[in-house]
Amino acid sequence: MHVLISGGTGFVGKTVVKALRAAGHSVVIITRDPTHAEGEAVGWESVEPAVVAAEAVVHLAGEPIAGGRWTSARKARIRASRVDTTRKLVDAIGKVDVTPRPSVLISASAVGFYGPHGDELLDETSPPGRDFLADVCSAWEAEAERAESFGVRVVRLRLGIVLAREGGALERMVPPFRMFIGGRIGSGKQWMSWIHVDDVAALINAALEDESWNGPVNAVAPAPVRNAEFAEALGSMLARPAVVPTPGIALRLAFGEMAGMLLRGQRVVPTVATGQGFRWRYPDLTAALRASVRR
Repeated sequence: MHVLISGGTGFVGKTVVKALRAAGHSVVIITRDPTHAEGEAVGWESVEPAVVAAEAVVHLAGEPIAGGRWTSARKARIRASRVDTTRKLVDAIGKVDVTPRPSVLISASAVGFYGPHGDELLDETSPPGRDFLADVCSAWEAEAERAESFGVRVVRLRLGIVLAREGGALERMVPPFRMFIGGRIGSGKQWMSWIHVDDVAALINAALEDESWNGPVNAVAPAPVRNAEFAEALGSMLARPAVVPTPGIALRLAFGEMAGMLLRGQRVVPTVATGQGFRWRYPDLTAALRASVRR
C-alpha cells in the first residue's frame, strides 16, 4: 500500500514509518522540511498532488502539548497544528478527482478527548470532556471525520502517553529520577493511560490493513496505572527511589493551566482494539519500561 504520512519525523512517526516499510508499504512523509526526512518526502505545499498518489493517509502531525506553559499564543499553535493541518489534508482528499481516492485516513487524536473523570473507566463510547485539550481533540476529530463524506474510512486514534526509548514523556521523566529527585506527581492517585510506541505502530498497521477498523480507537495498553505506581515502576527500572513528590501547587505555579493535564489524567481502556483481537507487544508497564529506558 502507498501510504502518505504526516508527522513522520517525530518520535512516534519515525517508528511508524519504519514499521510500515518493514510491513511492505511504501511511505511518503509530509514535513515542513523534506531535507530532514528519511526516504521520500514532500512539503505541506505539495499535499494535494501527494494525496492523489496515496492509497492511505496517516496523520500524526501536531505541536507537542507538554512543551511549555499554555499561553494564549501557544494554545492557538497547539490547536492550529492539529485542526488546521487535518483540515488541509481532508480538503486535499476531497479535491481528488480520480478513482480511487485514498481508502483510509488514520488520524491521531488523544485520550485528552475525554477530559478528567477520576476513577471512571473510559472507552470509545464515553463522551468528550469540556477542558482545553478535550475541545482541541473534538475539533481535531471533527475535521478528520469530514473525510467520510468522500467515501474514506476514518480511524481516529486516541493516543495515551507514548513510551519510547527516545523522545516523548520519558525524556522529561527520567532525568529527575537519575538525580534521585524523582517521585509521584501531586497525590499520585491520578490515572495514566500509556502505550509503547511499537504498539502504536502495530495498531496503525492493523488499521491500515483491516477494513473493519473504523471510528475512534483508544491507543492505550490494557492496564492503565496510577501515577504513584508508574513512578515506583520507573524508579525501580532505574534503580532509584521514587520518594520525592512534586507538589501540585508547584506544578500549577510552574505550568499554569497545563498542570491540570499532569494532575488529573484519565483511566482509559482499549475496548475497540481488544474487540478486534489486537495483541499488544507490551501489555504491562514493566515490560514497556524495560524496552524504553536506558539504564
